[in-house]
Amino acid sequence: MYIKACYLFLEHLKVSKNASEHTIRNYSIDLNGLKSFLEKNHLANEKPEKLPPKIRYDQSYQDRYTANDDILNLEDIDRRSIRGFLAFLSANRASKSTIIRKISSLRTFFKWAFCEQIIPFNPTEDIETPKAQKRIPVSLDYHQIQTLFEQPDTSNYLGFRDRTIMELFYSSGLRVSELVALDRGDIDFRNQLIKLKGKGKKERIVPITESAARWIREYLEHEERHHDMDGHHAEENPDAIFLNKLGTRLSSRSVDRKFRGYLISSGLAANVTPHTVRHTIATHWLENGMDLKTIQALLGHSSLSTTTIYTKVSPQLKKQVYDKAHPRAN
Repeated sequence: MYIKACYLFLEHLKVSKNASEHTIRNYSIDLNGLKSFLEKNHLANEKPEKLPPKIRYDQSYQDRYTANDDILNLEDIDRRSIRGFLAFLSANRASKSTIIRKISSLRTFFKWAFCEQIIPFNPTEDIETPKAQKRIPVSLDYHQIQTLFEQPDTSNYLGFRDRTIMELFYSSGLRVSELVALDRGDIDFRNQLIKLKGKGKKERIVPITESAARWIREYLEHEERHHDMDGHHAEENPDAIFLNKLGTRLSSRSVDRKFRGYLISSGLAANVTPHTVRHTIATHWLENGMDLKTIQALLGHSSLSTTTIYTKVSPQLKKQVYDKAHPRAN
């Protein structure tokens, strides 16, 4: 049955592959997408009045799975079913990157199911993956960064937190998931270093600027952190660096939501996200002479080719390349 196999697969990712919560969530989204499509088509064994609940990434199948909910037969899913799902996505104008991600997720799931002898064949084996279009990351200039930094109201506790987050993003090029996972023990204030838990649970140590270290220290020592006041609760999680208004660890979604508000008030482009600040500092590092290998290590890229794209982002670097190719006459 499909739902039971999905829960077992998510457990496998969590326990055996040590996958992050973000990764497991994305797999559950993609598996739910196929589930929804198939339930509305001929592969459902019956047409219930109410469709089964979605697959939850944060609970085991023992907690959520019931046989009555599982109306899909995993063995009935063939190549035609998968191609139908991809055609449905395309017809509904899903982006190429979204389709590529869903193919990758389904391919991994069905390969696992085949290896576990849950299914007799892998229906994704001959499914072709569209070629991804390499998009050049959006980057901000120094004036735009300053405009963004001026948006939080640092006279209140939560605004002070948000400015601290921005300072840390720009200081060290963190991913949102890395920032929200930070604990007090991950920061070495004396040497101005932080320990990050990156993709695949890989750890790396990166420096932080003196300014960012000062903002973090003052945020951790903020008198309101330990009191219920002004619409927020006192610290509930003493280990976490960044807290929400309930006093517990801040989530990635909350950071994204706060950034959207600040971007609206700043008048910056709508496609600017917290990840844009990561792209921005990488570009600025490059413009100021830092070599690609060092930037790769700081950002936690597994491949240097991922880092190389920043040479195409910077107008300054483009001009340097142009000047070298077309030297001015003396």
